[in-house]
Amino acid sequence: MPLTKLDTNAALVVIDLQKGIAGLPTVHPAGEIIGRAAQLARAFRGRGLPVVLVNVTGRAPGRTEAGSPKFSFPPDWTELVPELEQHPDDYTVTKQRVGAFIGTDLDEYLRRRGVTQVFLAGISTSAGVESTARSAYDLGYNVVLVTDAMTDRDADAHRHSVEKIFPRLGETDTTAKVLQLLSSH
Repeated sequence: MPLTKLDTNAALVVIDLQKGIAGLPTVHPAGEIIGRAAQLARAFRGRGLPVVLVNVTGRAPGRTEAGSPKFSFPPDWTELVPELEQHPDDYTVTKQRVGAFIGTDLDEYLRRRGVTQVFLAGISTSAGVESTARSAYDLGYNVVLVTDAMTDRDADAHRHSVEKIFPRLGETDTTAKVLQLLSSH
């Protein structure tokens, strides 16, 4: 369902647009996704609405007997891409899990600000974005998925999330529509 309205207290949550992830091959050009997310961030900031920039610095503890090898990140792997033009008022969430809510203070941050609606963008659609959307939905937020401001490493996974999962969790729309709604309020 397309976006119907902008809540008074909305926030933008940008998932994993960091140097290490943005440099991986994706279905849609990462530069275009980053550009749209940056447009959204500027528009949210311009309206005085919260912008949350999420990065991932590891992985959650899981089955330890599997013996998965330790991964060492290159020095700038976790740094947010400069195109997001991070501002001092932006809130940064560093996560160890797939989604941005579990194991972080994101929900507490949003609730303190009275946020009722979250707009999601980033990489990857079927992992970080979908997991964050599921948690946001379960926590009672109005969820908006900006589908042309996200991508995945797998075309089928991206399509499945956008076409099958996201309509159950919230509203879906484009960057242009969100920007139009932000400018008209």
